[in-house]
Amino acid sequence: MDTDMQRRLADLLHHRSAGLEKGDPVSLPLTTSTSFHLPEVQGAPYIYARNGTPTWEAVEAQLSLLEDAETVTFPSGMGAISAALFATLTAGDRVILPSDGYYVTRVLSEGFLAPLGVDVVQIRTLDYATADFTGAAVVYLETPSNPGLDVVDIADVCVRAHAAGAIVIVDNTTMTPLMQRPLDLGADLVVAADTKAPAGHSDALFGHVAGRDARRMARVRDWRRLSGSVPGSMEAWLVHRGLETLEVRLERMCASAAVIADRLQSHSAVLALRYPGLMDDPANALSKRQMQGFGFLIGMTVKDATLAEGFLARCPYLVRSTSFGGTHSAGERRARWGDGVPEGFIRLSIGVEPVEALWAAMRDALN
Repeated sequence: MDTDMQRRLADLLHHRSAGLEKGDPVSLPLTTSTSFHLPEVQGAPYIYARNGTPTWEAVEAQLSLLEDAETVTFPSGMGAISAALFATLTAGDRVILPSDGYYVTRVLSEGFLAPLGVDVVQIRTLDYATADFTGAAVVYLETPSNPGLDVVDIADVCVRAHAAGAIVIVDNTTMTPLMQRPLDLGADLVVAADTKAPAGHSDALFGHVAGRDARRMARVRDWRRLSGSVPGSMEAWLVHRGLETLEVRLERMCASAAVIADRLQSHSAVLALRYPGLMDDPANALSKRQMQGFGFLIGMTVKDATLAEGFLARCPYLVRSTSFGGTHSAGERRARWGDGVPEGFIRLSIGVEPVEALWAAMRDALN
């Protein structure tokens, strides 16, 4: 981790410290009020909770430090994705999406953008490397892809997309701004589901959009205010708390994932394994250049659905959950949602359990 990010993380922990008065609470107070005292409107820091609250402001300050950019928060990752797409697309525009990325983004685009006159084009993540972006208004990518963990060169895509007149939106949920920085690589907007590792405890839906173009971010902020896609104060408070331990949780999760991926690779029941940190993984070389870590997600394929479901049922330290990034390790057979993966493909999210205990449980369940 470079010194700039170390400073940002220290600033994140102390972003409220300078403003504390004698006797003030060190921990962020939870403000649930939806109304604020307004003897006059001009100069009021808060007007109505759909416009903003002190709790949002605090978590957005944290995320802005991590992204080094203006940040607008939302009640879920899909709230953030929706805002980014609806704030940048109009009828007649073309958007390019990953056909093998998070499936709900595709469902949203096919079900709501296309009927409004947006041309939705889907390509595989790996095909972004050679795709012709001519005619596109927005190039949207997710790298590493979820769940396949394919990686594409963000900087290269941004250069070619901008040359074609398109803006680039990157879903950075799987890596967080600690391990991948799309805005620094040329992206125009970043979206993320902070429900995952940033909140970290599987108890808060949350998301954010970050960008460095003030006019574009003003449109994202207007979308939130006018659509009513606003985060709850309790959820914002939980994410604020979660972000304070993000670095130490990620360090444990990623270190454990590296150990477990290496051991799974040699297990006879595992037919295929994807983890960018493995030397022979197709994404390894690019991941080393583009990312500051290899993440906590592992893609594992076993013989069939029966073996996959049996493994998940037998392992006491894997929560059978459709989310990832929490303190608890989790596993899910992704084909049940219609992802284009083998029936025996399992997405593993490694948590903060002691690695040897976790591995022993996984090994025994596979055996």
